[in-house]
Amino acid sequence: MANKFVGAHTSASGGVFNAVKNAEAIGAKAFALFTKNQKRWDAKPLDTKTIDLFKEALAKSGILPKHVLPHDSYLINLGHPDEQKLIKSRMAFIDELERCEILGLDRLNFHPGSHLVKLGVKDKKNPELVDKVEKECLDVIAESINIALDKTRGVKAVMENTAGQGTNLGYKFEHLAYIIDKIEDKSRIGVCIDTCHMFTAGYDIRTREVYDKTWGDFDELIGSKYLMGMHINDSKPPLGSRVDRHHSLGEGEIGLDAFKFIMNDERMDDIPLVLETIDDTIWKQEIELLYSFVK
Repeated sequence: MANKFVGAHTSASGGVFNAVKNAEAIGAKAFALFTKNQKRWDAKPLDTKTIDLFKEALAKSGILPKHVLPHDSYLINLGHPDEQKLIKSRMAFIDELERCEILGLDRLNFHPGSHLVKLGVKDKKNPELVDKVEKECLDVIAESINIALDKTRGVKAVMENTAGQGTNLGYKFEHLAYIIDKIEDKSRIGVCIDTCHMFTAGYDIRTREVYDKTWGDFDELIGSKYLMGMHINDSKPPLGSRVDRHHSLGEGEIGLDAFKFIMNDERMDDIPLVLETIDDTIWKQEIELLYSFVK
């Protein structure tokens, strides 16, 4: 078996330790989870019993902490243009990093942020203005990450590429590279590539030729050393649509060949490869399918 660790984003309902049990039930060797309610700002601190139960369950499962990819709250926007809302997001992000550290985990997955500026048709025909708006937001995001890393320890901040829906940034490799360049402690910054987001942002991976081109661009602009996780999803929308809608493997616009390439690509060794496909009742079969691709 290749050095691949596949799983899914499992439910932590009833306690974070249940995410481990739910991962084991589908034969996962990696998993993602929310360490708090992802749709609420507030969360009670993790109590000692919960922490101990999580660590015990993880140790028994044989899944290593580095193959767990916690995701932060969807409410957080590290590029928010409103100062008070930005401060709120930064405080929540620091709390998420601290929760990961308490659980003995070494990485936190997050979406970079959104500029929330309503650009009209005229504006979009003015690429310089669009670039200016995006650059200013990317600077704020980088500052937010630097502040959070300075106030925490041990846990890596792992940025997820986006589909580019709405005003979300991070849909271009250049965005991610720009942020990384501004991070002071580069040992604690990384990237999670979502295959659906990659595809709908315009990066094709369906044939050997375009797969090699896309990942060659990634290596050149970002560098594979920063790849610290992946979300493995097919896509309902077509290439370059900038719409974020996942699909089951082989059922969407990407097809199965891309996932065969991923499962035999050394760049994806020893990192969490996490399904977020739309039917959790077939995650076990999808995990088995992915492992069957290993040559």
